[in-house]
Formats: sequence, structure tokens, C-alpha cells
Amino acid sequence: MEGRWVEVADRVLVRRYAELDLSVGLVLGDGGCLVVDTRGDERQGAELAAEVRRITRDPWTVAITHSHFDHSFGTRPFLECPVWAHEGCRSDLVEDGAGTRDAWARRYREEGRADIADDIASTEIVLPDHLVADRAEPAVGGRRVVMTYFGRGHSGNDLVIHVPDAGVVFAGDLVENGAPPAYGDAYPLEWPAAVDGVLGLAGEGAVVVPGHGDPMDRGSVVAQRDEIATVAGLCEEVAAGRMSVREAVRLSPYPEDTTRTALRRSAAP
Repeated sequence: MEGRWVEVADRVLVRRYAELDLSVGLVLGDGGCLVVDTRGDERQGAELAAEVRRITRDPWTVAITHSHFDHSFGTRPFLECPVWAHEGCRSDLVEDGAGTRDAWARRYREEGRADIADDIASTEIVLPDHLVADRAEPAVGGRRVVMTYFGRGHSGNDLVIHVPDAGVVFAGDLVENGAPPAYGDAYPLEWPAAVDGVLGLAGEGAVVVPGHGDPMDRGSVVAQRDEIATVAGLCEEVAAGRMSVREAVRLSPYPEDTTRTALRRSAAP
């Protein structure tokens, strides 16, 4: 899928990038379209905008699944347009966006990737202007889209985007395909319930688009939900003093570093 659009359902396309194995979406309507996530800096966002324009000249709306830089920092090239996100996404970008930008620029520079570091460092962070508390149903080119917040999970502001007439759910990083879920800013004890929300939208035959990796079927999401629930249970056992960290690491479905991060995050307020 790298470097090309793949139509996963009627007029719903996914584009996957090697950088961070990121997947973004495009929903086509009649006279309008929805771009789901904008990549990690202004240059990457401009590349995505140009690729969208190869598909359609219709006005676009942007939806951000959550505030992490790789999903939200590429928005500037799409303006002026509505930018939808959970209200916590805007708050997070206001409070932590500049620090996150500096940290990732420094990380890429330390890895010897000065080009990406420079692009991130020079990126203007765009704040969403259409905010969702729990649920919104905008029409994009006459096509109904449902945006729902199912609670904290991978982040504090994960917004799930459902295209009911196509049976497609953009889940952001609530699910991952090809790598363990990322717990760096997560709420491990609440995450299973958020994935339950995704599953409530994804009937048999549905396509679930993760924030990273190839699209998934419902069975794959169920399997990952079970793993996330197992980690949540281990976090509870360690917090209650009934299990050691070492034993939790041994029993976890995920690698040691992922599990230890989840255990630390389980104490987050």
C-alpha cells in the first residue's frame, strides 16, 4: 500500500506511509471529501494534500484522530477548511504541542535524520476548530460521517470516525496492525472499553483502519482488544500488590518495554 491509495470500500481510500507505518484516510462524497489525519509535519502534509488533489478537486474537511504529532502536525497545507477533533486534542496541542514538536525534532536529529528534524521544527501547529465532546455527525459531500469519543485509551482524545454507508471505521491508534499498541501517553485501564466502542461500530464484514499498518477485519480487532484487556488486568494486579512487575512482564502478550510502559501509565491520573 506504500505510496498509493487503496479503496477499501465504496469511495473510502487509505494511504499508508513507510515513515512510522502511518495510515491516513480519504472519504469521497458528492462535492466534498474528508481527509483523516494529516501526517507529521508541514512538508508531509503538503505531499498528502497533493495526493488528495490527484483524486478529487472537491473542497476538503479534515478530521484528526488524536493529538500525537504524526497524525496532526501536517494540517497547515489543508487550510482554510474545517478541522474536526476531540476537544481534548485541541487542549493537548495548546498545552504540549510546542514541547512535542521540539522533542521529536531533537529525536530525529539524534537519529541522524536532520531533514525530518528540520521539517518538524519549522512546522506551525494548527489547532482544530470544530470540536467534538462525545459525538458529532457532519455531512461530507452529502455523505454521513459519525465521529465518536469512547473515552481515554491510546491517548486522552481518541476520536473514532465511522462511515456507516461503507462499513469503515477509522480507529486511529486505538488499534495497531503490525506492532504492539503504543502506551506512552495511554490509559491502560480504560483502553479496553474504548476498543469496545470501535467494535460496536464494526459489524461483520467491516473494515477497521488503524493509525498504523494495513486495514483490519473485525476478528483482528477482537483479538487485539483481548490483548489490551490482558494488559489492563496485569496493571490492576501489580497496582494491588498481588503480582510483581517481573511476573506481569512474563505473562504479558506484548514485549517487555511495552508492558513496563503500560504498568507505569496505569498510575496516570
